[in-house]
Amino acid sequence: MIFLSPAAVANVVATSGALSPADLEALDGVRTFLSAGAPVAPPLVEAAARLMPNATAHTPYGMTEGLLMTDVTLDEIHAVAASAPGDAARSGGGVCVGRAAAGVRIRVSALDADGHATGALTESPDLTGEIVVAAPHVMDHYDRLWLTDRASRRVSGARPGERWHRTGDVGHLDRAGRLWVEGRLPHVITTADGVVTPVAVEQGAESASGVARAAAVGVGPSGTQQVVVVAETSPPSSRVQLAGESLAASIRAAAGVPLAAVILVPRLPTDVRHNSKIDRSGLAAWASRLLRGENPGRPA
Repeated sequence: MIFLSPAAVANVVATSGALSPADLEALDGVRTFLSAGAPVAPPLVEAAARLMPNATAHTPYGMTEGLLMTDVTLDEIHAVAASAPGDAARSGGGVCVGRAAAGVRIRVSALDADGHATGALTESPDLTGEIVVAAPHVMDHYDRLWLTDRASRRVSGARPGERWHRTGDVGHLDRAGRLWVEGRLPHVITTADGVVTPVAVEQGAESASGVARAAAVGVGPSGTQQVVVVAETSPPSSRVQLAGESLAASIRAAAGVPLAAVILVPRLPTDVRHNSKIDRSGLAAWASRLLRGENPGRPA
């Protein structure tokens, strides 16, 4: 069995040309391959699966507070794409992470115009909101983090004795009960036309030729924010700059929402542990300074 973060998977795929016959033989012996820690694009999983032809590829969803919440195989992702292609486009799009694991219940709390999860807990399909989970294996409490513990509990709509955990992720359930993850709650963009979640925009941007990784962030006051894409390219840009006309046009066409700017950077800032979760909040502040005409340097 192999479990890798998306960044590690990308590195394995990128360096696969250097694999020796012994390496390939070892990969032939893998039976289960999992990747999680951040949204995992199907093309990346497909590329990794080709290196492990005898393995079943999974992209589960969970968190430190409770593993695992959902699971989906690459075969099911292909089946969803073939049989229900509209599911990816409904609500806010995102990444399909499958159905609830045994003993897990999943609901969403709809977002209001300010991007806050204020809606009642529901299993209604195609409704974007904060993902809220309940399961016997969800942690009991945060040790000595009293405010964090209180904020993580969803009391409204819960029955006596139930513990519903606010994940801080946003997404929606489709009509078959599968969960789609659309990003993090603090990274929701509040535009004049409504709430925009980042993952679908990023997936669209990353489909443009030459884009290795992208982040969608909001700049400006809440309620009138503009969507900006900050991207890494392949080969990487040597400096911070606005995307050229051709690349910017491709990204704008694929993003699915109007973009105020497309910025290229040598490297996007990510978390130390996974090297996969993009610091969209810090990146939004950085992009705001850049677009105001300041010189904020490279994002860190």
